[in-house]
Amino acid sequence: MVDQELGFIGTGSMGVPMARRLIEAGYKLTIFDTNEANMAPLLALGATRAASVKDLCDRVEITFASLPTPQIVEAVALGPGGVVEGGKVKIFIDTSTTGSIYAKRVAAGLAAKGILEVDAPISGGVTGANKGTLAIMVSCPEDVLARLTPIFAHLGKVFFLGTKPGMGHTMKLLNNILSATAMAISSEAVVMGVKAGLDPRTICDVINAGTGRNSATADKIPRLVFPRKFDGGFAVSLLNKDIRLFMDEADALQVPTVVSAAVKQMLVTTMAMQGPDVDMSAIIRTVEQLAHVEVKAD
Repeated sequence: MVDQELGFIGTGSMGVPMARRLIEAGYKLTIFDTNEANMAPLLALGATRAASVKDLCDRVEITFASLPTPQIVEAVALGPGGVVEGGKVKIFIDTSTTGSIYAKRVAAGLAAKGILEVDAPISGGVTGANKGTLAIMVSCPEDVLARLTPIFAHLGKVFFLGTKPGMGHTMKLLNNILSATAMAISSEAVVMGVKAGLDPRTICDVINAGTGRNSATADKIPRLVFPRKFDGGFAVSLLNKDIRLFMDEADALQVPTVVSAAVKQMLVTTMAMQGPDVDMSAIIRTVEQLAHVEVKAD
């Protein structure tokens, strides 16, 4: 048993596997989620339930957070009964996709109470969270990084982006715009090829052997589309939120977002046709429906 207690706020699809790995590594974990059912699998493994965010932050010095939107992150961190009111907490590790604008605001609000915000957004999906192979994009003071690295080691690989708040979250947005673009354009390419009479597996094999290889053709389409599962665990509405954050930050830096705007329109169309909760791999179903063809792999 590791003689250290940690907190975990937000036990959803990513929070549960990350928290589970910390428990299995021997950490004493105190958890909180507004959805009681989300906490059940971790409580069964020995986690302790906190009554509220403040209650959790009265008990632990270090807490993780895995939350769906930057607005919720800000409310949990700085709102009434939030992290900022905790009597013991000193480090708030934000693994959410928050964006640098919100992250800087949260960091400043917590710093006023002597609490450090650590950027630690993650990439790798539910699979990576379960396997402990996430990419963790960290920005914080270097001495804090040294303290946290042994904890992060149970979750994945750390990439140190710098010491300033928001740098890790900016990196996460770069990753997600590329992931979304790959899925959107690969959907159009594969559907077009299938309608022209090509075999979908051969399409991906050729693309992956050449210069067109990307995360959609190498992973998401073979794993989620060919078996018609569409259950990757990343709702298109959350991806749309991330693209909006990317475009807002790019606009603030006066960087053009012509391609990003087209990708965002594809996400909006997918939500309109299939609903906000479908997995991002279902983008290809939007293209299929508009093209009147289905990608079927034997």
